[in-house]
Amino acid sequence: MDRTVAADITVDTVRNPRPMRRVATASLVGTTIEFYDFFIYGTAASLVFGPLFFPSLGTSAATVAAFATFGVAFFFRPLGAIVFGHYGDRLGRKATLVTTLLMMGLSTFAIGLLPTTDALGAAAPLILVALRAVQGLALGGEWAGAALLTSEYSTPETRGRHSMFPQLGPSIGLALSSATFLASDLLLSPADFAAWGWRVPFLLSVILIGAGLWVRLNIDETPAFKMSSARQEHAGFPFTEALREQWREVLLSGGVLTMTFGCFYISVVYLTTYAGSQPGVGVLGLSRGSILLVNILTALVFGLTTVISAVLSDRLGRRRVLMAGTLFGIAAGPLAFQIMQPGSAVSFFAGVSVLMIALGIPYGPAAAYLPELFKTRYRYTGAGMGYNLAGILGGGVPLLLAPPLAERYGGMGVAWYLSALGVISTLCLLRLKETRGVQIESPQATTAAEPA
Repeated sequence: MDRTVAADITVDTVRNPRPMRRVATASLVGTTIEFYDFFIYGTAASLVFGPLFFPSLGTSAATVAAFATFGVAFFFRPLGAIVFGHYGDRLGRKATLVTTLLMMGLSTFAIGLLPTTDALGAAAPLILVALRAVQGLALGGEWAGAALLTSEYSTPETRGRHSMFPQLGPSIGLALSSATFLASDLLLSPADFAAWGWRVPFLLSVILIGAGLWVRLNIDETPAFKMSSARQEHAGFPFTEALREQWREVLLSGGVLTMTFGCFYISVVYLTTYAGSQPGVGVLGLSRGSILLVNILTALVFGLTTVISAVLSDRLGRRRVLMAGTLFGIAAGPLAFQIMQPGSAVSFFAGVSVLMIALGIPYGPAAAYLPELFKTRYRYTGAGMGYNLAGILGGGVPLLLAPPLAERYGGMGVAWYLSALGVISTLCLLRLKETRGVQIESPQATTAAEPA
């Protein structure tokens, strides 16, 4: 492909808004479905999975075990980033994203059909963990591909705004999953909800998967990948090349988003239990319906913050917006837990909103920032590894540490842990440069691992 044809690919995309609308829709719908599937597991783990799949353990230990099965996915997400990044960098973004959507959807549907330990015995929790691992693999390959769909179609001037669409998937997915559980909780008795009502959100996901597949099958490959393919510049092994050439960006980008993941998963998973009235683990004494309603409302706060920060990153720069988020994140944990202490639904909403703002500010620009850090030939792999490394450090590990921290130091133990994650993210961001304006269709784009 000569330079004229390569330029035509980019220019046609800019002048014709229809491809960009289709791409934005595909990335938004896909990530919404993926995160809906991911979050209904987290909600179910907080509400019912302990006694259903770990009945021989005490209440507190069963809750920890349920959180551990939720955390399994985080440790499989980097593997998903490597595997699907390899095929995404060599075969294309589109086909890989169709595969991740199917894997997530089928494993979620299977969880909805899975017998509990009382019916199946010890095999039930083992199968649950295996299906959770499949979810982790799928989500590990999902985010980077969805982010690249929008970032590689966008111009440098609009990349932050366009790349916000995959970033809205978690907030919409959280609102949908919480609304589904809330409806089940309101329409069913506690006994019916525990017996079969919790399965409904999992089984309904099959409808969303069908819609998501239709959207993703009707988009074209990204201009940057087409240009790289025409020049035959694919990496032989994207994983090894990304680590050899840009290992610092992988580690630093993972560190930058660690606080973001910590605030999010503490909010949507751990606090669902912390705010309840379950003996041994509940602290605030709120009803299940109140907690789910707060999740829906704070998801809207998260989404609005994401939109604002993504748009501002085109004007102020990615790094500056990210820095504002990580610095606020240092104070957000203690502030949020102090606000929650009265134990009312209103104070709980206000406290969780603080955490949602802390994560929404850096999350908005992330789908533009991470792809801008890496070269085209291994961009899917590099961005995915950084993002999912943050998933382990900020998602999986805090969920395992939060219950014992709260038991020993109270809620403020968890709060100060989030502050520590904010310090780590800020220090990592100081080692990365600004990327706004980078021409990412160029496979030889410069790296950005030195302080500005």
